[in-house]
Amino acid sequence: MVAVGATLFLAGCGDSAKLAPELTVGPRPQLTEPHKTLIPTVNVAPAIGWTDAAMPIPAEGLKVTALARGLDHPRWVYTLPNGDILVAESNKPPKPGGGASDGGDGLVAKMRNWVMGKVMGRAGAGVPSANRITLLRDADGDGVAEVKQVFMTNLMSPYGMVLVGNELFIANADALVKVPYTEGQTSISANPTLVTPLPAGINHHWTKNVIANADGSKLYVTVGSNSNIGENGLEAEEGRAAIWEVDTRTGEKRMFASGLRNPNGMGWDPDTQVLWTVVNERDEIGSDLVPDYLTSVKDGAFYGWPWSYYGGIVDARVTPQNPAMTAKAIAPDYALGAHVAPLGMTFSRPGGMPEQFASGVFIGEHGSWNRKPKSGYKVVFVPFIGGKPSGPPVDVLTGFLSADEKAQGRPVGVALDKGGALIVADDVGNAVWRVSKAK
Repeated sequence: MVAVGATLFLAGCGDSAKLAPELTVGPRPQLTEPHKTLIPTVNVAPAIGWTDAAMPIPAEGLKVTALARGLDHPRWVYTLPNGDILVAESNKPPKPGGGASDGGDGLVAKMRNWVMGKVMGRAGAGVPSANRITLLRDADGDGVAEVKQVFMTNLMSPYGMVLVGNELFIANADALVKVPYTEGQTSISANPTLVTPLPAGINHHWTKNVIANADGSKLYVTVGSNSNIGENGLEAEEGRAAIWEVDTRTGEKRMFASGLRNPNGMGWDPDTQVLWTVVNERDEIGSDLVPDYLTSVKDGAFYGWPWSYYGGIVDARVTPQNPAMTAKAIAPDYALGAHVAPLGMTFSRPGGMPEQFASGVFIGEHGSWNRKPKSGYKVVFVPFIGGKPSGPPVDVLTGFLSADEKAQGRPVGVALDKGGALIVADDVGNAVWRVSKAK
């Protein structure tokens, strides 16, 4: 029975998309009725990686170079003030007691997790975590790093990084930690100091990102949910599906915003100084539900998860219901499309890229297993005017899927380098790409 179920699951049974992808994008997306099936829609792009000279395709007016190849599942990138690029080479941590982190211990959960393990393996997400940060240095500015140096090791599934003064903060899967940093150094051997623990354990969503406010007094840390819709019990969701505000000096924290199923990339709008994030919404109610999104983040706001989505649209699968919380839910600002899996985001700035990319947000869309036809698997740009998205997403970097829809790469973290070019982590392609003006 298990083998039959797994075969059906992997075959991608379930619904097919009913809406054109562009209808699930923008400030007022069209939302279909939920389409729940016994076996969720599964449409995985098998991971094959890049051939020696192959690389993604930049938009007109841009060029791409391989800043570095031969990395080990690079997930996140961060630019230091001197221009060095830090790359978190990381993947899901083991669960307590050994084995991969999963989403519950019941028979149904174990069957589902076994199947999902196979799915994620095909998608390139089944590799062990390197648990390190690597430094890349492109001293001559040709878009290819001459230095590729192990910067830190023995971390716990590191992801987000941010420098405040002479301290580098690192968001591990289980804690926010820090180490001293001196400009120009190419490795750190100091043992990390604990800033504050972060919700861990099952780690259905293990990635934790961190950014600082303008004066460095506060840090903002993303923590994803421990499930799709709370099916492991709400006690397993304590402190999760949220963005936390952490005092840089004391490590004291408070919940800044909640109801965000899996927030990842964050950034400050350079014009309004408002915090924005990208969020992976819930799965398994249709290829067109629920659109992942980009949203401003309001202090104290609740964004619906798990009881509702897009404000007060109730998810009938969640029990018990919570009408009081649903009534408080805020709708996000901008839909990115169903199941595109946005992870990285960074605000642009004038100068480093062509003029059409001067004001807006670059987003790394990792691509999802839960949509047919496939969506995501590219880097897009959402233009902004007056502190709000002002038009449809523009493709910046594509070609991550081969002609037969295999994953040559999958974009994750994005950042701007010192000169304003776009840096993209590619965890399936084991590369970091640099996108700049064509000359």
